[in-house]
Amino acid sequence: MKITNICCIGAGYVGGPTMAIIAEKCPHIKVTVVDLNEKRIADWNDPNISKIPIYEPGLNEIVGKVRGKNLFFSTDVDKAIDEAQLIFISVNTPTKTYGTGKGMAADLKHIELCARQIAKVSKTDKIIVEKSTLPVRTAEAIKSILDNTGNGVQFQILSNPEFLAEGTAVQDLLNPDRVLIGGETTQKGQEAIEALVEVYANWVPKDRILKTNVWSSELSKLTANAFLAQRVSSINAMSELCEKTEADINEVAKAIGMDSRIGSKFLKASVGFGGSCFQKDILNLVYICKAFGLNEVADYWEQVIIMNDHQKRRFSKKIVQTLYNTVSGKKITFLGWAFKKDTNDTRESAAIYVADDLINEQANIALFDPQVTLTQVLSDLDYLETRTSAQNESNIQSFKTPYEACEKSHAIAILTEWDEFKEYDWKKIYDSMLKPAFVFDGRNLLDAKKMKEIGFVYQSIGS
Repeated sequence: MKITNICCIGAGYVGGPTMAIIAEKCPHIKVTVVDLNEKRIADWNDPNISKIPIYEPGLNEIVGKVRGKNLFFSTDVDKAIDEAQLIFISVNTPTKTYGTGKGMAADLKHIELCARQIAKVSKTDKIIVEKSTLPVRTAEAIKSILDNTGNGVQFQILSNPEFLAEGTAVQDLLNPDRVLIGGETTQKGQEAIEALVEVYANWVPKDRILKTNVWSSELSKLTANAFLAQRVSSINAMSELCEKTEADINEVAKAIGMDSRIGSKFLKASVGFGGSCFQKDILNLVYICKAFGLNEVADYWEQVIIMNDHQKRRFSKKIVQTLYNTVSGKKITFLGWAFKKDTNDTRESAAIYVADDLINEQANIALFDPQVTLTQVLSDLDYLETRTSAQNESNIQSFKTPYEACEKSHAIAILTEWDEFKEYDWKKIYDSMLKPAFVFDGRNLLDAKKMKEIGFVYQSIGS
């Protein structure tokens, strides 16, 4: 089957960038991204290309090049499903906040609604591709819904997990380490896999396209994220020991990273990992293991999350203790709210939890982040339901410039590793702050020696 029409349900951090790259690399394919969120689709269609809803270096240029030619953003879900031969499902699968599996299992209601919608609208055979990160055996559930619709349409379900990292999504999509496609071992299943392989082969070398069964593909995604998160929690665990001894975590990380069996990536000590995937995927893995009675395996992976939560709490505690055991009424400046640099995604960002702790201690938080709006920040805090929206609003304020945010501040906490933070006039910032002027570098971003020479009381993670 030669693919000429693709639809993607979900215009978020996976759907938007992935479809933009497919459209750019496959001019012969019409790609339509659909979402029920009218504002989000309107933002993707904004004439000012710099205002598209997702900030990723290089993304707006690509969208600008193909939008309206063979890349379309629409709220007409039914029409796009009807016309497409291949449908990507890229909707949100957050952790459940209710019922069985609350706090661990993935909430699949959006996925199921997609499957039912596809079943209702389809008049011709379709290939359905799971792009959202899903618990193992979700494909089975989708297949069961689609096959029992009784309108004689044949569906093939593929798993094609996304391994892009936010902040470098465009490069990751243009030059992936591997593209993983899982499908059924039947002849129809293999034909569906080949159809998707041919789409990617327009720019990805075929030896980097890996074909597996559906279950291996689904589990590979969860395992990859669990292994990466485990490295972060491992180095963070050692950072606490370094702080109690004369060791320096940066030196330790460099030393072990030079071992070719370990490698140097994901060994940066920090205030903890965030993002929409690591925590969610590990909790999913824990839930699946528990469901199969594998309690020791579940406990092993759950420890990665426990360590990460501990690292965030430890950071906020350290701020309070250093500021003479009280931050009540004090202005604490947060530089950065996004969970990492070069993205405006704030999901599970360490900043949310550190802010929540400090607001409990009655601190006044002054915020500067180059890409995150105050509306988003307040929504992140409200989601925790620790206090009323009005209380959150009265304890956090965002500023147009970092200099305003730091003025008359007792302390600065660096929570995102934006490159621009290194370029600031730190002497000017020091002069405008209350003394002693504290900096808590949650990303080990700045030069400790220089900061101390200026006069800051400077504390970083793991030294």
